[in-house]
Amino acid sequence: MKLIECPRDAMQGFPHQVPTALKISYLQQLLAVGFDTLDFGSYVSPKAIPQLADTPQVLAALDMSATTTRLLAIVANVRGAEQALAQEKISFIGYPLSLSEIFQQRNTHKSIAEAFQDIARIQDLCYQQNKTLVTYLSMGFGNPYQEPWSTDIVLEFVQRLVTLNVSIISLSDTVGLAQLLDIQQLFTYLIPTFPQVEFGAHLHVQPRNWQAKVAAAVAGGCTRFDGALRGFGGCPLATDELTGNLATENLVAYFENNAVPLKINKQAFRSAWTLAETVFTS
Repeated sequence: MKLIECPRDAMQGFPHQVPTALKISYLQQLLAVGFDTLDFGSYVSPKAIPQLADTPQVLAALDMSATTTRLLAIVANVRGAEQALAQEKISFIGYPLSLSEIFQQRNTHKSIAEAFQDIARIQDLCYQQNKTLVTYLSMGFGNPYQEPWSTDIVLEFVQRLVTLNVSIISLSDTVGLAQLLDIQQLFTYLIPTFPQVEFGAHLHVQPRNWQAKVAAAVAGGCTRFDGALRGFGGCPLATDELTGNLATENLVAYFENNAVPLKINKQAFRSAWTLAETVFTS
């Protein structure tokens, strides 16, 4: 089971700037936990996400010598990807591709067609630099814009990504609309149909439904989950303030209760959980 910790997702929607020194301390503590991947920052315009404008300085300060965790940075265009790919410490480049034309424009100021062109170019650059592209299918389980959505549309997008040799695809429940049956059926079909692809779940949840959504993804065969300590963050377009990131501590408890082995340092995890409160109340 792979756990991807997403402080970047938590911070980008936070109303205040987390001081750079505190951000570095928090990320360093997260690196000690043993997550598979740390979604730590983004290479986008500071005007778009001012909370992450210090990503280059943060990255330079991180000590990677005593961790097995690999770093992922989010980008919104080829230029951002080139900046991230130049960083030796970064292993994964994340790109948000939306099934919603409206959300793609809002998120990256590009059409879906233009986003696919970016993905093709970024994939080539990743191959040249021996890095891996992670494509997030935003609005992967529906959207609030009354645009067409179906599992067939999801499959069409996945097939197009497969033709570009994208090897990691994470289905994102961007505004918490996912239905349990859709979650389970999509993973049940996608995972055996595209064995060359690692599929993940990036779920935005409410306190009342997080466990059912995780269970549906697990039942479908998903073994890659994104989370954020204490459930901070989530899509700013969400209309329900209780819809946020899946709390990592809930994920850990769920898997432990179901005898799923996790390779994490429990003491480091508890310290990171405690520090998260300081980070997001600063």
